[in-house]
Amino acid sequence: MKGMTMTEKIIAKHCGKDFVQAGMLVMADLDMILANDITAPLAIDEFVKAGFDKVFDKEKIALIMDHFVPCKDIKSAMQVQKTKDFASKIGIKHFYDIGVSGIEHAFLPEKGLVKAGDMIIGADSHTCTYGAIGAFSSGVGSTDFAVAMRTGQSWFKVPKSIKFELVGKPKQGICGKDIILYIIGKIGVEGARYCSMEFVGEGVKFLNMADRFTIANMAVEAGAKNGIFEVDEITHTYLKEHCSMPYNAVTADSDAEYYKTYTIDLSEIDYTVAFPHLPENIKKKEDWGNIPIDQVVIGSCTNGRYEDMLAASEILKGRKVAKGLKCVIIPATQDIYLKCIQNGLAEIFIKAGAVISTPTCGPCLGGFMGILAKGEKCVSTTNRNFVGRMGHIDSEIYLASPAVAAASAILGRLATPEDI
Repeated sequence: MKGMTMTEKIIAKHCGKDFVQAGMLVMADLDMILANDITAPLAIDEFVKAGFDKVFDKEKIALIMDHFVPCKDIKSAMQVQKTKDFASKIGIKHFYDIGVSGIEHAFLPEKGLVKAGDMIIGADSHTCTYGAIGAFSSGVGSTDFAVAMRTGQSWFKVPKSIKFELVGKPKQGICGKDIILYIIGKIGVEGARYCSMEFVGEGVKFLNMADRFTIANMAVEAGAKNGIFEVDEITHTYLKEHCSMPYNAVTADSDAEYYKTYTIDLSEIDYTVAFPHLPENIKKKEDWGNIPIDQVVIGSCTNGRYEDMLAASEILKGRKVAKGLKCVIIPATQDIYLKCIQNGLAEIFIKAGAVISTPTCGPCLGGFMGILAKGEKCVSTTNRNFVGRMGHIDSEIYLASPAVAAASAILGRLATPEDI
């Protein structure tokens, strides 16, 4: 019997098989399923329509209000109310609203609700984030989520696996956002379509957990089914700090079969920006030109962690946001927000002329807290820069790291920290 990749091992365990390979159709048991204030109401409708009246496990479902919160209008308030009433009626333990919550993909790992070796689905495309801690996690539609709430299972076609061998040490200031944008620029937005992106190699040790969460989060922007990192001491330390449950880390077999293999030299990667209107449209700094911008957003499930806030604060400290530019900073969870206050980051942001929002997905999907008008340009640490993603169809989004976003906010144009 040939060896298996990390993803294949997790899937095999959860469908009760000794061996699986790419292309097989399987039903797998789930350790955690999640939805938010946009996708949960749709799933609830399907759940009721199917005649279901109970869930498979009240402690393995997480409903997190994060996209349009605090509720921006009557419709969003009704969405939250519907989800809250359902959670109360069914007895779902993990319902989280504003005040105790945050952006789902930062909140769940922070609270230890997901762990290495888990099989996780979520009614949100960036559920792949949890691969950073060595889990299999993938987004699904609200109908699949509704069925999973009742059965605790979901079907999968075992994805092909692509190995990304990370070598070298990143340059000072280069972070996970630069790395994943570089990779997407290299392979394209369909370069890993329905594949597992597996990140291994000696270069992984130079990536902190925030870097890994960012990289796994944007695996879907390359078309991937999931992204997953090999568990190492950095992962173990994180899980010990955040998770009280036992977990089972997996490693790929030495004879595992990969669809493709890429070697990524981290030392060769510079500040990387994706120009409109695709994450693959990356350009080197010498090709940026002089691009004036109207807004900067620092936050989201991609780059709203404390390390991202810290990187931005180090550049904004003692400086001012360019006149006429809007800078919106969104810590991803209440705990991160509080830490920003306790450690003086919030004061730095406010003195620089930025505004700080409570945790919300908000502007990332064109919800609120930073919608773009016609012709406006935004440097954002979010994950998508599609046409109309953050507002008007004639606006533009430039995806970048927190460091590039902060530098751009100061200079009023697309810039790096070295330009200041």
